[in-house]
Amino acid sequence: MRTPLFQVDAFAARRFTGNPAAVMPMEAFPADAVLQAIAAENNLAETAFLVRAGEDYRIRWFTPVTEVPLCGHATLASAAVVMERLEPGRQRVVFHSMSGPLTVERAGSGYIMDFPARFSERVAPPPGLGAALGAVPLEVQANRFHYIALLESAATVRELAPDFAAIARLDRGGVIVTAAGDGDYDFVSRYFAPAKGIPEDPVTGGAHCALAPYWAQRLHKPAFRAFQVSRRGGEIICRLSGARVELEGSCVFYLEGHAEI
Repeated sequence: MRTPLFQVDAFAARRFTGNPAAVMPMEAFPADAVLQAIAAENNLAETAFLVRAGEDYRIRWFTPVTEVPLCGHATLASAAVVMERLEPGRQRVVFHSMSGPLTVERAGSGYIMDFPARFSERVAPPPGLGAALGAVPLEVQANRFHYIALLESAATVRELAPDFAAIARLDRGGVIVTAAGDGDYDFVSRYFAPAKGIPEDPVTGGAHCALAPYWAQRLHKPAFRAFQVSRRGGEIICRLSGARVELEGSCVFYLEGHAEI
């Protein structure tokens, strides 16, 4: 089987920033083991697989080691592939996923994604979290996907050198660290998910589905300009609307070709 392969830098205004994702449109999904092997071969944080479904698309996301229920940056990259390469000029696309239908629309030079919000509750810090991060959180919240650790400053978030093996032993798939912004941004963050084969994700849409409601409660407003301060870095515009979050960003194409499966 020969299938198109795109590599796109998502939440990026220029190449080599943001979060790279592979996007692979297919006639039909092959066996899960094949999808997992392809994602491992691509060796990016996520590979998105697309199959046409009428006017819409079905989408699945795989890290190098597992399938995940939601991925923001690979959905953003998939929207760019659909609207820039597969159907140039298209203004809107719906992806059907494990997390329900996800709508993406053009917005100037970027795209706006409509995702489910992930609400969290304050919890006692799990044993070992502070040691794993190398910093003591001011507070910890959790949902069934992630821990959110509030740190004292944006500088603390930037300077963390976490113990990934210790983070992988926690009872959540990932840890989001965040702090109030110290410049043009309302807040900053980083995201660690070594248990899913992603020691640090450069820019994480799914994390911002939790960060938007978290900071809405703290700052008493619904819209934010956020920056994920990984080595590559990336900006996300977030808007909370009830039980949904809008995430806005842009993409840059890096690689286009075909894969032999």
